[in-house]
Amino acid sequence: MRFDLDMPAWKWPFYVARHPFEGFEDLRWKKAYNTKVAMVIVLCFFIITVCQQVMTGFLFNTSYVKVFNIVPLLVQTIILFFTWVIGNWSLCTLFDGEGSVKAICSVSAYALVPYLITQVVVIIASNVLLTGEAAFIVFFQYLGILWSVVLMISGIKTVHQYSIPKTLLAMVFTVAAMVIILFLLVLLLSLFQQVYIFGFSIYTELMYRFSL
Repeated sequence: MRFDLDMPAWKWPFYVARHPFEGFEDLRWKKAYNTKVAMVIVLCFFIITVCQQVMTGFLFNTSYVKVFNIVPLLVQTIILFFTWVIGNWSLCTLFDGEGSVKAICSVSAYALVPYLITQVVVIIASNVLLTGEAAFIVFFQYLGILWSVVLMISGIKTVHQYSIPKTLLAMVFTVAAMVIILFLLVLLLSLFQQVYIFGFSIYTELMYRFSL
């Protein structure tokens, strides 16, 4: 028996997580995409990633660093997510996709929910389990990833009204587009940095001349 499809916006991510195929169809039919809920999920993605690095039990923490740096975590979560959304939307216009930026953003965020839930379980379990019980942690890690991948495929397929092969092809091209976008962003940041250094050098030189 289905849930009430007039459910609050915050319940939809959990609904589609439990109904990977019909859930996204219901979401599309009701036009219940909600960017606010999606943004909360993306924020949780970032927070849980931070917690994963600093709160995972020392027996299972392979990312321990002496100096905590938040920038790589921002890139791995928030920037990577929006790069995925932009890349998928840009490419799917060439593949005759029907999804809008709002729809792609929403289903992509909703697909992260199982991964985030299992990561919370892993963080907690890593502080109470021993190394001999690592199979439990590995199981939940792969379960969350696999579940989210299935949801992502189903969500992208539904918003663009693709077949499964075309969805997989579009996702592969989206990953390639993400690499190109990130490469261009790095070049752009490098250019801005050089312009800033050049401008600051001129400013310093002028201040030195006027102070003589």
